[in-house]
Amino acid sequence: MNTSKRLAPVLRTGLIAGTLASFASTAALMLCGRREAGSAVAPTNATSHWLWGEQALQVYRPTLRHTALGYATHHASAIFWALLYAWLHTERRPPQSVPAALASAGAATAVACTIDYTITPRRLTPGFEHHLSKGSMAVVYGFFALGMAAGCLLAQRGRE
Repeated sequence: MNTSKRLAPVLRTGLIAGTLASFASTAALMLCGRREAGSAVAPTNATSHWLWGEQALQVYRPTLRHTALGYATHHASAIFWALLYAWLHTERRPPQSVPAALASAGAATAVACTIDYTITPRRLTPGFEHHLSKGSMAVVYGFFALGMAAGCLLAQRGRE
């Protein structure tokens, strides 16, 4: 298959999977943030630290400056990881089963997490690690993987 014919399903899958991964992980961020930081938006606000610096880590209420930028940054990151995942998995034949989608999305998420916290410069890390325990971080990344798998399966159904 030529590259231009392959690009459309990759973009479609990446956008759907990234959006669902973003929504699912943001829901987990909100629940865990409320429980551990006393604020449902503090972990998302912290994601804006790439632009606003350490001050973003101290904002516990919703603001356009921190919450909107934090969410947009998180969403863009989810799309980025989902596009890489989709590039590898969009043309699978036969299509992925649910267990296979969960396993491969889990592996892709583990790679994303590893890169986020090892080679990524501190200023560009997700930031929510400043408000959440390691257990909650695992929940957030787990929901990210579930969202990515669901999005890939949904996009796959649309192609069948």
